[in-house]
Amino acid sequence: QVQLVESGGGLVQAGGSLRLSCAASGRTFSSYGMGWFRQAPGKEREFVAAVARGGGSADYADSVKGRFTISRDNAKNTVYLQMNSLKPEDTAVYYCAATTAVALITWPSAYAYWGQGTQVTVSS
Repeated sequence: QVQLVESGGGLVQAGGSLRLSCAASGRTFSSYGMGWFRQAPGKEREFVAAVARGGGSADYADSVKGRFTISRDNAKNTVYLQMNSLKPEDTAVYYCAATTAVALITWPSAYAYWGQGTQVTVSS
């Protein structure tokens, strides 16, 4: 089992940057694929990015490709989401999640463990 705690959210102007962090408990962090999802008010939770267990491969939603970068540091039990060129439509609560699946997974139901979320607000 793994517990996840996100941090780094906040208010930023359009065009700005934020880096989200997700700290995981436990000694088996490297056994989990990690993902970031987001949920805006009145909308379903949507996939943002995923990174493989070793960090060697990643996948992104089309809406964030070229602007967001997911990475992980298994020695620190932490996954990151660097968000650049932020847009007002990026405003949402961002969640990190862990999956035991080997492949990069984009659907929420495949992730068994979730953090509490961190709010990101991008003003125009």
